[in-house]
Amino acid sequence: MLVVALDAVRELGDLESLLGVVERVHDYVSGFKIGIGVLLKHGLSAISAVKEISSREVVADLKLADIGDVMASALELLASSGVDAVIAHGFVGISGALEKLAEEAEKRGVKLILVVSMSHKGSEKYIDKHFDELLEDSIQLGASGVVVPATKPHLITRARRVLGGRARIYSPGVGVQGAWPGDALCAGADYEIIGRLVTTAPDPLSAVKSVVSAQLERVRACRGFH
Repeated sequence: MLVVALDAVRELGDLESLLGVVERVHDYVSGFKIGIGVLLKHGLSAISAVKEISSREVVADLKLADIGDVMASALELLASSGVDAVIAHGFVGISGALEKLAEEAEKRGVKLILVVSMSHKGSEKYIDKHFDELLEDSIQLGASGVVVPATKPHLITRARRVLGGRARIYSPGVGVQGAWPGDALCAGADYEIIGRLVTTAPDPLSAVKSVVSAQLERVRACRGFH
Protein backbone atom coordinates (compact mmCIF):
# COMPACT_ATOMS: atom_id res chain seq x y z
CA MET A 1 0.00 0.00 0.00
CA LEU A 2 2.94 2.34 0.61
CA VAL A 3 5.66 3.40 -1.83
CA VAL A 4 8.34 5.62 -0.30
CA ALA A 5 9.55 8.47 -2.51
CA LEU A 6 13.29 9.02 -2.22
CA ASP A 7 13.11 12.57 -3.59
CA ALA A 8 14.30 14.77 -0.72
CA VAL A 9 17.76 15.37 -2.16
CA ARG A 10 18.60 18.41 -0.03
CA GLU A 11 17.40 16.86 3.20
CA LEU A 12 18.85 13.37 2.73
CA GLY A 13 22.26 14.64 1.64
CA ASP A 14 24.65 11.84 0.74
CA LEU A 15 23.79 8.45 -0.71
CA GLU A 16 24.52 6.72 2.59
CA SER A 17 21.69 8.65 4.27
CA LEU A 18 19.27 7.70 1.50
CA LEU A 19 20.26 4.04 1.69
CA GLY A 20 19.94 4.18 5.47
CA VAL A 21 16.27 5.06 5.06
CA VAL A 22 15.81 2.16 2.64
CA GLU A 23 17.47 -0.28 5.00
CA ARG A 24 15.31 0.78 7.95
CA VAL A 25 11.90 0.77 6.26
CA HIS A 26 11.95 -1.72 3.38
CA ASP A 27 10.30 -4.53 5.35
CA TYR A 28 7.20 -2.37 5.83
CA VAL A 29 6.69 -0.90 2.35
CA SER A 30 5.69 -2.07 -1.13
CA GLY A 31 8.42 -0.22 -2.98
CA PHE A 32 10.52 2.88 -3.53
CA LYS A 33 10.25 5.70 -6.05
CA ILE A 34 13.54 7.35 -7.02
CA GLY A 35 13.18 10.84 -8.45
CA ILE A 36 15.25 12.73 -10.99
CA GLY A 37 17.05 14.75 -8.32
CA VAL A 38 18.54 11.65 -6.72
CA LEU A 39 19.56 10.25 -10.11
CA LEU A 40 21.22 13.52 -11.12
CA LYS A 41 23.10 13.69 -7.84
CA HIS A 42 24.08 10.05 -7.38
CA GLY A 43 23.70 8.52 -10.85
CA LEU A 44 22.10 5.24 -11.85
CA SER A 45 24.17 3.51 -9.18
CA ALA A 46 21.58 4.77 -6.68
CA ILE A 47 19.05 2.36 -8.20
CA SER A 48 21.48 -0.54 -8.06
CA ALA A 49 22.36 0.31 -4.46
CA VAL A 50 18.72 0.29 -3.40
CA LYS A 51 18.18 -3.03 -5.20
CA GLU A 52 21.10 -4.55 -3.30
CA ILE A 53 19.41 -3.72 0.00
CA SER A 54 15.80 -4.49 -0.83
CA SER A 55 13.81 -6.79 -3.09
CA ARG A 56 10.95 -4.29 -3.13
CA GLU A 57 9.87 -2.67 -6.40
CA VAL A 58 11.99 0.30 -7.47
CA VAL A 59 10.31 2.89 -9.70
CA ALA A 60 12.41 5.43 -11.62
CA ASP A 61 10.48 8.69 -11.73
CA LEU A 62 11.92 10.74 -14.58
CA LYS A 63 8.47 11.58 -15.94
CA LEU A 64 9.77 10.89 -19.43
CA ALA A 65 8.21 13.15 -22.06
CA ASP A 66 9.95 13.09 -25.43
CA ILE A 67 9.93 11.35 -28.81
CA GLY A 68 9.97 7.58 -28.73
CA ASP A 69 13.62 6.98 -29.57
CA VAL A 70 14.84 9.32 -26.85
CA MET A 71 12.61 7.76 -24.20
CA ALA A 72 13.47 4.23 -25.30
CA SER A 73 17.19 5.00 -25.01
CA ALA A 74 16.68 6.38 -21.50
CA LEU A 75 14.72 3.28 -20.50
CA GLU A 76 17.49 1.02 -21.80
CA LEU A 77 19.97 2.75 -19.48
CA LEU A 78 17.57 2.58 -16.54
CA ALA A 79 16.93 -1.13 -17.16
CA SER A 80 20.65 -1.83 -16.93
CA SER A 81 20.56 -0.62 -13.32
CA GLY A 82 17.90 -3.15 -12.38
CA VAL A 83 14.92 -0.79 -12.13
CA ASP A 84 11.50 -2.44 -12.02
CA ALA A 85 9.30 0.35 -13.41
CA VAL A 86 9.57 3.72 -15.15
CA ILE A 87 7.21 6.69 -14.98
CA ALA A 88 6.46 8.64 -18.17
CA HIS A 89 4.03 11.41 -19.06
CA GLY A 90 0.93 10.32 -20.91
CA PHE A 91 0.39 13.66 -22.67
CA VAL A 92 3.11 13.08 -25.31
CA GLY A 93 0.79 10.64 -27.08
CA ILE A 94 1.14 7.16 -28.48
CA SER A 95 2.24 7.51 -32.11
CA GLY A 96 5.99 8.12 -32.41
CA ALA A 97 6.35 8.43 -28.65
CA LEU A 98 4.78 6.16 -26.04
CA GLU A 99 4.39 3.24 -28.43
CA LYS A 100 8.17 2.98 -28.77
CA LEU A 101 8.66 3.39 -25.02
CA ALA A 102 6.10 0.65 -24.35
CA GLU A 103 7.85 -1.68 -26.80
CA GLU A 104 11.22 -1.06 -25.15
CA ALA A 105 9.71 -1.55 -21.70
CA GLU A 106 8.26 -4.93 -22.68
CA LYS A 107 11.55 -5.94 -24.27
CA ARG A 108 13.50 -5.04 -21.13
CA GLY A 109 10.99 -6.45 -18.65
CA VAL A 110 10.32 -3.02 -17.15
CA LYS A 111 6.84 -1.89 -16.11
CA LEU A 112 5.48 1.30 -17.63
CA ILE A 113 3.57 3.76 -15.44
CA LEU A 114 1.90 6.80 -17.01
CA VAL A 115 1.14 10.15 -15.42
CA VAL A 116 -2.49 11.00 -16.19
CA SER A 117 -2.89 13.81 -13.63
CA MET A 118 -0.67 15.76 -11.23
CA SER A 119 -1.23 17.21 -7.78
CA HIS A 120 -0.33 20.83 -8.52
CA LYS A 121 -2.89 23.44 -9.59
CA GLY A 122 -1.42 23.85 -13.08
CA SER A 123 -2.37 20.28 -14.00
CA GLU A 124 -5.99 21.40 -14.25
CA LYS A 125 -5.26 23.75 -17.16
CA TYR A 126 -4.02 21.14 -19.61
CA ILE A 127 -3.47 17.59 -18.33
CA ASP A 128 -6.68 17.06 -16.37
CA LYS A 129 -8.81 18.19 -19.33
CA HIS A 130 -7.66 15.07 -21.17
CA PHE A 131 -7.83 12.72 -18.19
CA ASP A 132 -10.20 10.19 -19.73
CA GLU A 133 -8.27 10.14 -23.02
CA LEU A 134 -5.02 9.55 -21.16
CA LEU A 135 -6.61 6.65 -19.31
CA GLU A 136 -7.74 5.13 -22.60
CA ASP A 137 -4.22 5.51 -23.99
CA SER A 138 -2.82 3.72 -20.94
CA ILE A 139 -5.19 0.82 -21.63
CA GLN A 140 -4.24 0.74 -25.31
CA LEU A 141 -0.54 0.65 -24.42
CA GLY A 142 -1.02 -2.01 -21.76
CA ALA A 143 0.58 0.20 -19.11
CA SER A 144 0.96 -1.55 -15.77
CA GLY A 145 0.05 1.56 -13.82
CA VAL A 146 -1.02 5.20 -13.80
CA VAL A 147 -0.27 8.12 -11.50
CA VAL A 148 -3.30 9.94 -10.09
CA PRO A 149 -2.77 12.27 -7.10
CA ALA A 150 -4.24 11.61 -3.67
CA THR A 151 -5.30 15.25 -3.60
CA LYS A 152 -7.87 14.48 -6.33
CA PRO A 153 -9.81 11.47 -5.01
CA HIS A 154 -12.61 12.01 -7.53
CA LEU A 155 -10.12 11.34 -10.34
CA ILE A 156 -8.84 8.23 -8.59
CA THR A 157 -12.40 6.91 -8.43
CA ARG A 158 -12.90 7.68 -12.12
CA ALA A 159 -9.63 5.99 -13.01
CA ARG A 160 -10.53 2.86 -11.07
CA ARG A 161 -13.92 2.70 -12.78
CA VAL A 162 -12.32 2.95 -16.24
CA LEU A 163 -9.29 0.74 -15.59
CA GLY A 164 -10.93 -1.93 -13.50
CA GLY A 165 -8.16 -4.32 -12.54
CA ARG A 166 -6.05 -3.76 -15.65
CA ALA A 167 -3.59 -1.34 -14.06
CA ARG A 168 -2.37 -0.20 -10.66
CA ILE A 169 -3.04 3.32 -9.43
CA TYR A 170 -0.14 5.13 -7.73
CA SER A 171 -1.11 8.22 -5.74
CA PRO A 172 1.36 10.88 -4.58
CA GLY A 173 0.37 13.95 -2.57
CA VAL A 174 0.00 12.44 0.91
CA GLY A 175 1.46 14.45 3.76
CA VAL A 176 3.11 17.70 2.73
CA GLN A 177 0.72 18.26 -0.21
CA GLY A 178 -2.39 17.84 1.91
CA ALA A 179 -3.91 14.36 1.57
CA TRP A 180 -4.06 12.01 4.56
CA PRO A 181 -2.79 8.42 4.64
CA GLY A 182 -5.56 6.16 3.39
CA ASP A 183 -7.48 8.84 1.45
CA ALA A 184 -6.29 7.62 -1.95
CA LEU A 185 -6.69 3.95 -1.01
CA CYS A 186 -10.31 4.58 -0.06
CA ALA A 187 -10.88 6.28 -3.42
CA GLY A 188 -9.55 3.25 -5.28
CA ALA A 189 -5.75 3.58 -5.42
CA ASP A 190 -3.43 0.62 -4.95
CA TYR A 191 -0.46 2.55 -3.60
CA GLU A 192 0.10 5.86 -1.85
CA ILE A 193 3.46 7.47 -2.65
CA ILE A 194 4.80 9.21 0.43
CA GLY A 195 8.13 11.01 0.64
CA ARG A 196 9.10 13.69 3.11
CA LEU A 197 6.62 12.53 5.76
CA VAL A 198 8.86 9.47 6.05
CA THR A 199 12.29 10.36 4.69
CA THR A 200 12.80 13.59 6.66
CA ALA A 201 11.33 12.22 9.91
CA PRO A 202 13.73 11.88 12.88
CA ASP A 203 12.92 8.17 12.88
CA PRO A 204 11.84 6.98 9.40
CA LEU A 205 10.89 3.52 10.67
CA SER A 206 8.50 4.90 13.28
CA ALA A 207 7.08 7.24 10.64
CA VAL A 208 6.45 4.36 8.24
CA LYS A 209 4.78 2.28 10.93
CA SER A 210 2.54 5.23 11.82
CA VAL A 211 1.62 5.78 8.17
CA VAL A 212 0.80 2.11 7.57
CA SER A 213 -1.28 2.02 10.75
CA ALA A 214 -3.18 5.14 9.65
CA GLN A 215 -3.74 3.64 6.19
CA LEU A 216 -5.18 0.44 7.63
CA GLU A 217 -7.42 2.30 10.05
CA ARG A 218 -8.76 4.54 7.29
CA VAL A 219 -9.32 1.65 4.88
CA ARG A 220 -11.12 -0.42 7.51
CA ALA A 221 -13.42 2.51 8.19
CA CYS A 222 -14.20 3.37 4.57
CA ARG A 223 -14.67 -0.25 3.46
CA GLY A 224 -16.56 -1.36 6.53
CA PHE A 225 -13.97 -3.86 7.77
CA HIS A 226 -13.73 -4.69 11.47
